[in-house]
Amino acid sequence: MTTFDDRESAFENKFAHDEEMKFKAQARANKLLGLWAAEKLGKSGDDAAAYAREVVKADFEEAGHEDVVRKVLGDLGDKTTAEEIRAMMAEMLAQAKGQIVEEN
Repeated sequence: MTTFDDRESAFENKFAHDEEMKFKAQARANKLLGLWAAEKLGKSGDDAAAYAREVVKADFEEAGHEDVVRKVLGDLGDKTTAEEIRAMMAEMLAQAKGQIVEEN
């Protein structure tokens, strides 16, 4: 292998790793958002964990994160706003990234 091939392979590996970390961080952020919403719904324990999994699954419905916003907003009704959910999503994403960095 040439130096160029080695560099190309290293860049590809880094890209794959970065994409995997983004995916993990987003999934964890959605889980944290689900736990936050579950608390607002009065859920705890296994019920809260199950609801958080539903929120994570909702993110696979379409590209972007509006599917998660719609799910949580629909479930919470007048207990929150779309703006509050989006703000919590941003906060939870930062928290999830921090957790992943600490684990690695």
